[in-house]
Amino acid sequence: MHLCASGDHVVVVFEIDADPSVVCMKNGNNRRPFAQIDEFSYYCGEESEVLFMLGSNFRLNQVSHDQSSSLSADATMSIIIRMTLCSDHDNDLKQLYDHMKNEYNREETNLLSLGDVMLDMGKFDLAGKYYRRWLSELPSNDPSIYALYQRLGMIANAEGEYDASLEWYQKSLEMRMQTRPSDHVNIGNTHNSIGTVHQTKGDRGRALESYNQAVSLFKQAHDENHPKMASFYNNIGNIYQEEKKYFEALDFYEKSLAIWKKHLPPDHPDLGASYNNIGGVHQCLGHYDLALDHYNRSLKIRLKSLPAQHPDIASTYRNMGLVYEYKVELEQALIYMKKAQTIYEVALPLNHPNVVKIKDNVKRVEDKLKIKNKK
Repeated sequence: MHLCASGDHVVVVFEIDADPSVVCMKNGNNRRPFAQIDEFSYYCGEESEVLFMLGSNFRLNQVSHDQSSSLSADATMSIIIRMTLCSDHDNDLKQLYDHMKNEYNREETNLLSLGDVMLDMGKFDLAGKYYRRWLSELPSNDPSIYALYQRLGMIANAEGEYDASLEWYQKSLEMRMQTRPSDHVNIGNTHNSIGTVHQTKGDRGRALESYNQAVSLFKQAHDENHPKMASFYNNIGNIYQEEKKYFEALDFYEKSLAIWKKHLPPDHPDLGASYNNIGGVHQCLGHYDLALDHYNRSLKIRLKSLPAQHPDIASTYRNMGLVYEYKVELEQALIYMKKAQTIYEVALPLNHPNVVKIKDNVKRVEDKLKIKNKK
Protein backbone atom coordinates (compact mmCIF):
# COMPACT_ATOMS: atom_id res chain seq x y z
CA MET A 1 0.00 0.00 0.00
CA HIS A 2 1.35 3.45 -0.92
CA LEU A 3 0.60 6.68 0.91
CA CYS A 4 1.42 10.08 -0.52
CA ALA A 5 2.50 12.97 1.68
CA SER A 6 3.91 16.25 0.36
CA GLY A 7 4.77 14.66 -2.96
CA ASP A 8 6.80 11.84 -1.39
CA HIS A 9 5.82 8.19 -1.45
CA VAL A 10 5.83 5.99 1.63
CA VAL A 11 5.54 2.23 1.37
CA VAL A 12 3.54 0.69 4.22
CA VAL A 13 3.93 -3.09 4.55
CA PHE A 14 1.87 -5.18 6.96
CA GLU A 15 3.61 -8.39 8.06
CA ILE A 16 0.94 -10.59 9.67
CA ASP A 17 1.61 -13.80 11.58
CA ALA A 18 -1.68 -15.67 11.05
CA ASP A 19 -2.03 -19.11 12.65
CA PRO A 20 -5.34 -20.86 11.75
CA SER A 21 -5.36 -22.69 15.09
CA VAL A 22 -5.82 -19.50 17.11
CA VAL A 23 -9.29 -18.95 15.66
CA CYS A 24 -10.57 -22.43 16.48
CA MET A 25 -13.23 -21.78 19.08
CA LYS A 26 -14.35 -24.00 21.91
CA ASN A 27 -17.34 -26.34 21.54
CA GLY A 28 -16.13 -27.37 18.11
CA ASN A 29 -17.22 -24.20 16.35
CA ASN A 30 -14.50 -23.29 13.90
CA ARG A 31 -14.27 -19.74 12.58
CA ARG A 32 -12.04 -19.03 9.59
CA PRO A 33 -11.34 -15.29 9.55
CA PHE A 34 -8.83 -15.50 6.70
CA ALA A 35 -8.32 -17.46 3.51
CA GLN A 36 -6.04 -17.56 0.50
CA ILE A 37 -7.98 -16.20 -2.50
CA ASP A 38 -5.41 -16.35 -5.33
CA GLU A 39 -7.72 -18.26 -7.68
CA PHE A 40 -10.54 -15.74 -7.19
CA SER A 41 -8.37 -12.65 -7.41
CA TYR A 42 -8.49 -10.11 -10.22
CA TYR A 43 -4.74 -10.67 -10.62
CA CYS A 44 -5.28 -14.47 -10.84
CA GLY A 45 -1.94 -16.05 -10.04
CA GLU A 46 0.16 -12.92 -10.45
CA GLU A 47 -0.01 -12.15 -6.74
CA SER A 48 -0.58 -14.18 -3.60
CA GLU A 49 -3.58 -12.69 -1.77
CA VAL A 50 -5.11 -13.39 1.62
CA LEU A 51 -8.51 -12.05 2.67
CA PHE A 52 -9.19 -11.43 6.38
CA MET A 53 -12.73 -11.39 7.68
CA LEU A 54 -13.99 -8.02 8.88
CA GLY A 55 -13.66 -7.80 12.67
CA SER A 56 -10.50 -9.90 12.95
CA ASN A 57 -8.33 -9.03 15.96
CA PHE A 58 -4.61 -8.32 15.65
CA ARG A 59 -1.94 -7.60 18.22
CA LEU A 60 0.50 -4.90 17.16
CA ASN A 61 4.04 -6.18 17.75
CA GLN A 62 6.33 -3.64 16.14
CA VAL A 63 6.45 -0.62 13.84
CA SER A 64 9.80 -0.03 12.14
CA HIS A 65 11.03 2.54 9.63
CA ASP A 66 13.41 1.90 6.75
CA GLN A 67 14.85 5.11 5.31
CA SER A 68 16.56 3.20 2.50
CA SER A 69 13.16 2.26 1.01
CA SER A 70 14.46 -1.00 -0.41
CA LEU A 71 10.87 -2.16 -0.96
CA SER A 72 10.18 0.36 -3.71
CA ALA A 73 12.31 2.50 -5.99
CA ASP A 74 9.65 5.24 -5.97
CA ALA A 75 9.35 5.55 -2.20
CA THR A 76 11.40 7.79 0.10
CA MET A 77 10.74 5.61 3.14
CA SER A 78 9.25 2.25 4.11
CA ILE A 79 7.18 1.51 7.20
CA ILE A 80 6.88 -2.12 8.29
CA ILE A 81 4.03 -2.95 10.66
CA ARG A 82 4.27 -6.40 12.27
CA MET A 83 1.08 -7.89 13.72
CA THR A 84 -0.18 -11.21 15.03
CA LEU A 85 -3.70 -12.55 14.48
CA CYS A 86 -5.44 -13.37 17.75
CA SER A 87 -8.85 -14.71 18.66
CA ASP A 88 -11.40 -12.98 20.86
CA HIS A 89 -10.47 -15.38 23.68
CA ASP A 90 -6.74 -14.68 23.42
CA ASN A 91 -7.15 -10.93 23.57
CA ASP A 92 -5.95 -10.13 27.10
CA LEU A 93 -7.05 -6.51 26.68
CA LYS A 94 -10.61 -7.39 25.70
CA GLN A 95 -12.09 -5.75 28.80
CA LEU A 96 -10.19 -2.55 28.10
CA TYR A 97 -11.10 -2.72 24.42
CA ASP A 98 -14.81 -3.11 25.22
CA HIS A 99 -14.65 -0.23 27.71
CA MET A 100 -12.95 2.08 25.22
CA LYS A 101 -15.32 0.98 22.46
CA ASN A 102 -18.25 2.09 24.62
CA GLU A 103 -16.41 5.27 25.56
CA TYR A 104 -15.84 6.26 21.94
CA ASN A 105 -19.17 4.91 20.68
CA ARG A 106 -20.90 7.56 18.62
CA GLU A 107 -23.47 7.36 15.87
CA GLU A 108 -20.92 8.73 13.42
CA THR A 109 -17.17 9.02 13.22
CA ASN A 110 -16.08 12.61 12.72
CA LEU A 111 -13.03 14.78 13.28
CA LEU A 112 -13.96 15.21 16.93
CA SER A 113 -13.93 11.46 17.61
CA LEU A 114 -10.68 11.01 15.66
CA GLY A 115 -9.13 13.83 17.67
CA ASP A 116 -10.23 12.15 20.90
CA VAL A 117 -8.46 8.92 19.95
CA MET A 118 -5.28 10.82 19.01
CA LEU A 119 -5.43 12.77 22.28
CA ASP A 120 -5.64 9.58 24.36
CA MET A 121 -2.72 8.14 22.38
CA GLY A 122 -0.60 11.19 23.22
CA LYS A 123 -0.51 12.32 19.56
CA PHE A 124 -1.13 15.95 20.46
CA ASP A 125 -0.21 17.51 17.10
CA LEU A 126 -2.63 15.28 15.20
CA ALA A 127 -5.38 15.76 17.77
CA GLY A 128 -5.00 19.53 17.54
CA LYS A 129 -5.23 19.46 13.76
CA TYR A 130 -8.46 17.45 13.86
CA TYR A 131 -10.02 19.69 16.50
CA ARG A 132 -9.11 22.95 14.76
CA ARG A 133 -10.38 21.72 11.44
CA TRP A 134 -13.66 20.60 13.04
CA LEU A 135 -13.92 23.95 14.82
CA SER A 136 -13.54 25.82 11.53
CA GLU A 137 -16.41 23.83 10.01
CA LEU A 138 -18.94 24.47 12.80
CA PRO A 139 -21.34 27.43 12.97
CA SER A 140 -20.46 29.89 15.74
CA ASN A 141 -23.51 28.93 17.80
CA ASP A 142 -22.98 25.16 17.67
CA PRO A 143 -23.26 23.74 21.21
CA SER A 144 -20.33 21.37 20.71
CA ILE A 145 -17.86 24.26 20.38
CA TYR A 146 -17.32 24.41 24.13
CA ALA A 147 -16.22 20.75 24.03
CA LEU A 148 -13.64 21.63 21.37
CA TYR A 149 -12.38 24.55 23.47
CA GLN A 150 -12.00 22.11 26.36
CA ARG A 151 -9.97 19.66 24.27
CA LEU A 152 -7.75 22.37 22.80
CA GLY A 153 -7.04 23.43 26.37
CA MET A 154 -6.02 19.87 27.20
CA ILE A 155 -3.59 19.80 24.28
CA ALA A 156 -2.05 23.17 25.18
CA ASN A 157 -1.61 21.97 28.77
CA ALA A 158 0.04 18.72 27.65
CA GLU A 159 2.44 20.66 25.41
CA GLY A 160 3.43 23.06 28.19
CA GLU A 161 1.53 26.07 26.80
CA TYR A 162 -0.16 26.82 30.12
CA ASP A 163 -1.42 30.36 29.48
CA ALA A 164 -2.95 29.27 26.18
CA SER A 165 -4.50 26.31 27.98
CA LEU A 166 -6.16 28.58 30.55
CA GLU A 167 -7.54 30.76 27.76
CA TRP A 168 -9.17 27.77 26.04
CA TYR A 169 -10.60 26.46 29.30
CA GLN A 170 -11.95 29.89 30.24
CA LYS A 171 -13.65 30.22 26.86
CA SER A 172 -15.20 26.79 27.33
CA LEU A 173 -16.38 27.66 30.86
CA GLU A 174 -17.92 30.98 29.81
CA MET A 175 -19.78 29.38 26.92
CA ARG A 176 -21.11 26.57 29.11
CA MET A 177 -22.24 29.01 31.81
CA GLN A 178 -24.10 31.12 29.23
CA THR A 179 -25.78 28.32 27.31
CA ARG A 180 -26.20 25.53 29.88
CA PRO A 181 -25.80 26.91 33.43
CA SER A 182 -27.38 23.82 34.98
CA ASP A 183 -24.91 21.44 33.31
CA HIS A 184 -23.08 20.74 36.57
CA VAL A 185 -21.16 17.80 35.09
CA ASN A 186 -19.39 19.58 32.25
CA ILE A 187 -18.93 22.81 34.19
CA GLY A 188 -17.37 20.75 36.97
CA ASN A 189 -15.06 19.06 34.47
CA THR A 190 -13.88 22.43 33.20
CA HIS A 191 -13.19 23.70 36.73
CA ASN A 192 -11.13 20.55 37.28
CA SER A 193 -9.15 21.20 34.09
CA ILE A 194 -8.51 24.81 35.10
CA GLY A 195 -7.25 23.51 38.43
CA THR A 196 -4.70 21.24 36.74
CA VAL A 197 -3.17 24.21 34.91
CA HIS A 198 -3.01 26.39 38.04
CA GLN A 199 -1.36 23.49 39.82
CA THR A 200 1.23 23.05 37.08
CA LYS A 201 1.97 26.79 37.26
CA GLY A 202 2.56 26.47 41.00
CA ASP A 203 -0.60 28.27 42.15
CA ARG A 204 -1.85 25.59 44.54
CA GLY A 205 -4.42 27.84 46.20
CA ARG A 206 -6.29 28.54 42.98
CA ALA A 207 -5.88 24.92 41.91
CA LEU A 208 -7.45 23.60 45.11
CA GLU A 209 -10.27 26.13 44.79
CA SER A 210 -11.02 24.87 41.28
CA TYR A 211 -10.91 21.22 42.35
CA ASN A 212 -13.28 21.86 45.25
CA GLN A 213 -15.68 23.64 42.88
CA ALA A 214 -15.60 20.57 40.65
CA VAL A 215 -16.33 18.27 43.59
CA SER A 216 -19.20 20.49 44.79
CA LEU A 217 -20.82 20.62 41.34
CA PHE A 218 -20.52 16.88 40.82
CA LYS A 219 -22.05 16.13 44.20
CA GLN A 220 -25.12 18.05 43.05
CA ALA A 221 -25.47 15.80 40.03
CA HIS A 222 -24.07 12.43 41.13
CA ASP A 223 -23.09 10.39 44.15
CA GLU A 224 -19.57 10.33 45.49
CA ASN A 225 -18.70 7.11 43.67
CA HIS A 226 -19.03 8.60 40.18
CA PRO A 227 -15.85 7.84 38.19
CA LYS A 228 -15.16 11.54 37.64
CA MET A 229 -14.93 11.98 41.40
CA ALA A 230 -11.90 9.69 41.26
CA SER A 231 -10.18 12.21 39.00
CA PHE A 232 -11.02 15.11 41.30
CA TYR A 233 -9.80 13.26 44.41
CA ASN A 234 -6.65 12.32 42.53
CA ASN A 235 -5.93 15.96 41.74
CA ILE A 236 -6.57 17.06 45.32
CA GLY A 237 -4.11 14.35 46.34
CA ASN A 238 -1.58 15.94 43.99
CA ILE A 239 -1.95 19.27 45.80
CA TYR A 240 -1.40 17.71 49.22
CA GLN A 241 1.61 15.83 47.91
CA GLU A 242 3.15 19.05 46.61
CA GLU A 243 2.52 20.63 50.02
CA LYS A 244 4.32 17.66 51.60
CA LYS A 245 1.15 16.57 53.40
CA TYR A 246 1.84 13.00 52.38
CA PHE A 247 -0.66 11.13 54.51
CA GLU A 248 -3.50 13.42 53.36
CA ALA A 249 -2.33 12.88 49.78
CA LEU A 250 -2.27 9.11 50.26
CA ASP A 251 -5.81 9.21 51.65
CA PHE A 252 -7.16 10.99 48.55
CA TYR A 253 -5.17 8.76 46.19
CA GLU A 254 -6.56 5.64 47.86
CA LYS A 255 -10.12 7.03 47.62
CA SER A 256 -9.52 7.74 43.95
CA LEU A 257 -8.15 4.24 43.30
CA ALA A 258 -11.09 2.60 45.09
CA ILE A 259 -13.60 4.43 42.87
CA TRP A 260 -11.71 3.68 39.66
CA LYS A 261 -11.49 -0.01 40.53
CA LYS A 262 -15.30 -0.13 40.70
CA HIS A 263 -15.77 1.36 37.24
CA LEU A 264 -12.74 0.54 35.09
CA PRO A 265 -11.26 -2.64 33.58
CA PRO A 266 -8.03 -3.77 35.28
CA ASP A 267 -5.75 -2.53 32.47
CA HIS A 268 -7.25 0.95 32.10
CA PRO A 269 -4.66 3.79 31.91
CA ASP A 270 -6.33 5.69 34.78
CA LEU A 271 -5.46 2.82 37.11
CA GLY A 272 -1.88 3.07 35.89
CA ALA A 273 -1.91 6.77 36.80
CA SER A 274 -3.33 5.99 40.24
CA TYR A 275 -0.66 3.42 41.07
CA ASN A 276 1.99 5.83 39.79
CA ASN A 277 0.78 8.57 42.14
CA ILE A 278 0.58 6.28 45.16
CA GLY A 279 4.12 5.18 44.38
CA GLY A 280 5.14 8.83 44.38
CA VAL A 281 3.88 9.34 47.94
CA HIS A 282 5.70 6.25 49.19
CA GLN A 283 8.83 7.54 47.45
CA CYS A 284 8.54 10.86 49.29
CA LEU A 285 8.06 9.01 52.59
CA GLY A 286 11.22 6.98 51.94
CA HIS A 287 9.29 3.74 51.45
CA TYR A 288 11.34 2.85 48.38
CA ASP A 289 10.34 -0.78 48.01
CA LEU A 290 6.64 0.12 48.29
CA ALA A 291 7.20 2.89 45.76
CA LEU A 292 8.80 0.48 43.28
CA ASP A 293 5.98 -2.01 43.80
CA HIS A 294 3.38 0.60 42.82
CA TYR A 295 5.50 1.93 39.96
CA ASN A 296 5.82 -1.59 38.57
CA ARG A 297 2.04 -2.01 38.73
CA SER A 298 1.67 1.30 36.92
CA LEU A 299 4.24 0.38 34.29
CA LYS A 300 2.63 -3.00 33.61
CA ILE A 301 -0.73 -1.34 32.92
CA ARG A 302 0.70 1.53 30.89
CA LEU A 303 2.82 -0.72 28.67
CA LYS A 304 -0.28 -2.80 27.94
CA SER A 305 -2.78 -0.02 27.37
CA LEU A 306 -0.83 2.92 25.94
CA PRO A 307 1.27 3.46 22.78
CA ALA A 308 4.94 2.63 23.30
CA GLN A 309 5.99 6.29 23.13
CA HIS A 310 3.31 7.76 25.38
CA PRO A 311 4.62 10.39 27.86
CA ASP A 312 2.93 8.63 30.79
CA ILE A 313 5.16 5.60 30.28
CA ALA A 314 8.16 7.92 30.38
CA SER A 315 6.85 9.41 33.64
CA THR A 316 6.84 6.01 35.34
CA TYR A 317 10.30 5.16 33.98
CA ARG A 318 11.63 8.45 35.34
CA ASN A 319 10.07 7.86 38.75
CA MET A 320 11.60 4.39 38.94
CA GLY A 321 14.95 5.87 37.98
CA LEU A 322 14.70 8.39 40.81
CA VAL A 323 13.94 5.65 43.35
CA TYR A 324 16.95 3.63 42.22
CA GLU A 325 19.04 6.80 42.49
CA TYR A 326 17.88 7.27 46.10
CA LYS A 327 18.75 3.60 46.76
CA VAL A 328 22.20 4.37 45.26
CA GLU A 329 21.66 1.73 42.57
CA LEU A 330 22.98 4.12 39.95
CA GLU A 331 23.29 1.71 37.03
CA GLN A 332 19.61 0.80 37.33
CA ALA A 333 18.70 4.45 37.78
CA LEU A 334 20.45 5.39 34.55
CA ILE A 335 18.72 2.61 32.59
CA TYR A 336 15.25 3.81 33.56
CA MET A 337 16.05 7.49 33.13
CA LYS A 338 17.40 6.91 29.63
CA LYS A 339 14.25 4.99 28.75
CA ALA A 340 12.25 7.98 29.92
CA GLN A 341 14.46 10.39 27.98
CA THR A 342 14.04 8.42 24.74
CA ILE A 343 10.25 8.63 24.97
CA TYR A 344 10.06 12.25 26.13
CA GLU A 345 12.27 13.47 23.28
CA VAL A 346 10.00 11.79 20.73
CA ALA A 347 6.64 12.57 22.34
CA LEU A 348 7.15 16.15 23.53
CA PRO A 349 8.64 19.43 22.23
CA LEU A 350 12.34 19.69 23.07
CA ASN A 351 11.70 22.74 25.26
CA HIS A 352 9.02 20.98 27.31
CA PRO A 353 9.76 21.02 31.08
CA ASN A 354 9.77 17.21 31.25
CA VAL A 355 12.40 16.99 28.50
CA VAL A 356 14.58 19.53 30.31
CA LYS A 357 14.16 17.74 33.65
CA ILE A 358 15.04 14.29 32.34
CA LYS A 359 18.19 15.62 30.67
CA ASP A 360 19.26 17.05 34.03
CA ASN A 361 18.41 13.76 35.76
CA VAL A 362 20.46 11.71 33.30
CA LYS A 363 23.44 14.04 33.56
CA ARG A 364 23.33 14.02 37.36
CA VAL A 365 23.32 10.21 37.53
CA GLU A 366 26.06 9.96 34.90
CA ASP A 367 28.21 12.34 36.96
CA LYS A 368 27.60 10.26 40.10
CA LEU A 369 28.60 7.11 38.23
CA LYS A 370 31.84 8.73 37.04
CA ILE A 371 32.73 9.64 40.62
CA LYS A 372 31.82 6.13 41.81
CA ASN A 373 33.92 4.46 39.10
CA LYS A 374 36.97 6.58 39.96
CA LYS A 375 37.03 5.24 43.50
